[in-house]
Amino acid sequence: MTTAARTTRPAIRFRGRSFMALVLAPEPPITDWLAELDAQIQRSPAFFQGRPVVVDLSALPMRKQDLSALIEDLQQRDIRLIGIEGADPSWLGSEAWGLPPMMTGSRPAGLIEVPDGAQAAVASAEPRPAASLLLDRPVRSGQSVIFPEGDVTVVGSVASGAEIIAGGSIHVYGTLRGRAIAGSTGNGRARIFCRKLEAELLAIDGLYKTADDMEPKLRGRAVQAWLDGDAMVLAALD
Repeated sequence: MTTAARTTRPAIRFRGRSFMALVLAPEPPITDWLAELDAQIQRSPAFFQGRPVVVDLSALPMRKQDLSALIEDLQQRDIRLIGIEGADPSWLGSEAWGLPPMMTGSRPAGLIEVPDGAQAAVASAEPRPAASLLLDRPVRSGQSVIFPEGDVTVVGSVASGAEIIAGGSIHVYGTLRGRAIAGSTGNGRARIFCRKLEAELLAIDGLYKTADDMEPKLRGRAVQAWLDGDAMVLAALD
């Protein structure tokens, strides 16, 4: 009598996790909407970099062929699409058309005010004190802090899935796991400082590095980032 060998494998564990995505809601006429989108990108070139985006079609009746053209227009603008909302339910399975998947069940998270780089170009006749924003608590996953007027200082950590967008420099006196976008209004002299680097993305004045582009030896260390010409430089502070 032989006994069959039985291999026990650990059970697969499933974990829920929420990720933040922007929702673009095109409105007719689509040519005018795309022109306004181009103007917004011109004012804040770094705003869409690395951001997942969902397209909401509820205000834009269209055929599937028209949607393909819209998706191509957005991709040409380096907008990273992860899904479609508000489309005809009969379009289920649209992935076969080369389109992003249909998404349902989303919950609104409020409007995000896009920083306007053009505002920084208006110089005042009288000097004004530099503006700054101090956050005395951590920035949680899903939160977006936008302060185009100047520097942002976080006395704590920035969680994965959170982001800080500042017109000036960004100082994080904790672990930076999310996204830090400095110099969003065209300030190439802005810098990013953090006590511990675990960032998903760093950007300064339109130039950016993702986690894959950062040197492994800098992960987990105190780091500063700045621009040297057309390149972003990262260096350890300790």
